[in-house]
Formats: sequence, structure tokens, C-alpha cells
Amino acid sequence: MADTFVKIATVTVGSGGASAIEFTSIPSTYTDLCVKFSTRGVGSYDIIQTSIYFNNDNASVYSQRNVYGNDGSVYSNTTSPRGNFILQYSQAALSTTNTFASGEMYIPNYAGSTDKSVSFETVTENNSSTGYITALTAGLFDKTDAINRIFLGTNGVGNWAEYSTATLYGISNS
Repeated sequence: MADTFVKIATVTVGSGGASAIEFTSIPSTYTDLCVKFSTRGVGSYDIIQTSIYFNNDNASVYSQRNVYGNDGSVYSNTTSPRGNFILQYSQAALSTTNTFASGEMYIPNYAGSTDKSVSFETVTENNSSTGYITALTAGLFDKTDAINRIFLGTNGVGNWAEYSTATLYGISNS
């Protein structure tokens, strides 16, 4: 198990929003990576999906299995290789005001020379007696290249709202 989390970078979306949150030039000096994020979309939607890809590679090299709950019901689905990971979901303009979704992405052995497994946990927040969505996702990045760039977008729908934040940590077993 990891002993040391080192903050590599934090991105906070400024006034006017942003179409993506990106981490570039990620060093290969750690054992694992972890991204913790708090996001909200803008636009005339209740919720939006989060799109994630690595190394500017949006070819069909991402597969995932999702298990998620929505207001007391449980669902699951699997995606075939596609051009990105899609996470369930983040609040947008039509959901509870000033409320952000939160999540975590964990990438073990990100600099290794084998395919990369990735795990995600996400939850949308709601200021009422019913919730939105809580999800666990297991993913596979079917490439042997070290991950040196991470892109978090809004899956082509709107922008990230001001104050959406993501922090990248390098993790070392030392």
C-alpha cells in the first residue's frame, strides 16, 4: 500500500468556465497516480458526464465496467473499447445551485510498460431527500505507454463551472 502522497498540481477553473481540466508533463517518478476532483458543469442540463483520456490518445483503447445507484435503484453496464472513459456524472446548471460532484481516480503502475488499470469513484450531491448518482467504475487503458497527461472534459456538453477543481497526486511506496 502507498505510503506517500505528493501533490503534483491543482487546477481550479476560473471565471467564465473551461472546457477541460488538464494535467501535462506528469513525471514518471512515482509508483501510482491519484486525481481527486470536485466538478460542476454549466449549460442547460441537470447532469453531465465526465470524459477522461490519457496522453492525448482518444483512440479506441478505453474499456470500463460501471456499477451505479440512482435514487434507490442499482444499474451496471460495460463499454467496449472506445475513445475515452465516461464517468457518471456531474451536476450542471439545472441541478441544486452551487453543488458540486466529487470523485477520485486511481491509476496504479501508471509508468509501467503494461496496460493500465484505473478505478474511479464518483458521487453527485443533492440538497434534498433524494440523491442523484453514486458510481464505481473499473477501467482499462489498453496501451503500454507511461501516462504523462490526463484530460478531464465535459464529454462535449458545456464547460466546467468556475471553482471546479482537480488535484493530481503522485504516490510512492517508500
